[in-house]
Amino acid sequence: MHYIFPVYNDYKQRREEEKMAKQMSLAQKINVLRASVMGANDGIISVAGIVIGVAAATADAYAILIAGLSGSLAGMISMCMGEYVSVSTQKDSQQRAILDEQKRLANNFQAEFDYVKQKYLAQEIDPALAQQATQELMSNDPLTTVVQERYGFNPQDFTSPYAAAIASFIAFPLGSILPMVAVTMAPPALRIGVTMLAVLVALVLTGYLAAVLGDDPARGKAVLRNVAAGLLTMMVTFVIGQLFHA
Repeated sequence: MHYIFPVYNDYKQRREEEKMAKQMSLAQKINVLRASVMGANDGIISVAGIVIGVAAATADAYAILIAGLSGSLAGMISMCMGEYVSVSTQKDSQQRAILDEQKRLANNFQAEFDYVKQKYLAQEIDPALAQQATQELMSNDPLTTVVQERYGFNPQDFTSPYAAAIASFIAFPLGSILPMVAVTMAPPALRIGVTMLAVLVALVLTGYLAAVLGDDPARGKAVLRNVAAGLLTMMVTFVIGQLFHA
């Protein structure tokens, strides 16, 4: 039986058309949400560390605010570019994997068929059922089937590096607003304590959301890790600020 599968150029063109239609899969939406949550989380921790460090060194509210705004701007650009580079690298690797698999299917289709079948047999699926499932999947869309089984990703679910970068670009400064508002609005005597409390509450929320999006069953541990990271950051910068206290 002759199997026909899409060549990579046609496949790429189809994906570009789908992007133009602005159709996002659930996996793509989750990745954008992940970038948003992590961007907000980093904005909270980073700027909280900056403003608490400066507040520990000086009572000048203007200096504290300027330091926070500067940190927010620098972090916003850094997170945006970091997400873009990270997701672009992942996407490039996935595209290379698709090209490699296309060549394997063209050169030795039966070997790829047997690979998929063996994957199912390794899951203790009945041999007759494994044969039937492999036959149906490889007849319908061999490229997607083998890429999913060999590399563990869906070739139709590329995450846009632009979407991830924009999500981080927006989320980081939004997260940084909380510590800046807390440290500038609180009475001078309570400034550091109020800021730390507000930040810890926010980190509980972002830690939980990150665990949910990452499908982490140990959500309590994820929250504790996030809170511990934020607390450590603020304590370190507080100590440094105290060393240079005016």
